[in-house]
Amino acid sequence: MSTTTLPPAPAGAAGSAPSKPAAADEGGIGLRANLRHIGALARRNLLQIKKDPESMFDVLLMPIIFILLFVYVFGGSVGASLGGDRQEYVNYLVPGLMAMMGLNIAMAVGTGVNDDFRKGVMDRFRTMPIARSSVLIAKIVVELGRLMVAMLILLGMGFVVGMELHGSVFGLLGAVALSAVFGASIMWIFILLGLTMKTAQAVQGMAMIVLMPLQFGSSIFVPTQTMPGWLQAFTDYNPLSNLADAARALMQGDPVGNSVWLTLAWAAGITLVMAPLAVAKFRKKS
Repeated sequence: MSTTTLPPAPAGAAGSAPSKPAAADEGGIGLRANLRHIGALARRNLLQIKKDPESMFDVLLMPIIFILLFVYVFGGSVGASLGGDRQEYVNYLVPGLMAMMGLNIAMAVGTGVNDDFRKGVMDRFRTMPIARSSVLIAKIVVELGRLMVAMLILLGMGFVVGMELHGSVFGLLGAVALSAVFGASIMWIFILLGLTMKTAQAVQGMAMIVLMPLQFGSSIFVPTQTMPGWLQAFTDYNPLSNLADAARALMQGDPVGNSVWLTLAWAAGITLVMAPLAVAKFRKKS
């Protein structure tokens, strides 16, 4: 009686365990490869913007609207309280708006990450042999580019409505860089929100709950001396107040005090806490 020898079943056939893509190990990917992955993913995000130019409307229009709204609605009265006129308020307002731009653009990072997960794009990225952090860092790189565009428009509008730069060009560049560093740290918070919330609308709703007290309970729009004592205590510890004060001092050539170092400390602390949490959530999110 003869016997028939069957060939071994191929991997993935019925009755055998399906093969899974190897998970990328953050420590097993070299720096050069990681940078290459970040560059490729950033290019993908830029191509998305090219295909959907309407996604740039917030960057292009938001600085113009805020400048015109606050300068011509509140400029006369607040400028007088500063001991000057509307032009005095422009010099006060523009550095504060630089601090605010990073927060508003950071919100777009959270909604974008949430939308990518809903569409299944992130699931595809997680099957690739790339560092998980590279996907999120590429998002931040592109959003920082959008932030720089918003800054250019904001400064251009500021000069159009009468802003004067009493400091040096290096001080102006320092204010922009400081705002970008702090904005990048805030993006990690909104990435974590985008990975946690179920919908992009929920991310936006939570973002507004967080942003409104931080923005208006600070020195971005008005001096804090006339605020109630309890609110002044809040503004003293609000990192946006430190950032706005630092940007003003750098742009106007005034002594910066500890505001720059406090802003950098806030940015470093937020990044050190939120970035690992966001990457861990990205790994585990289903």
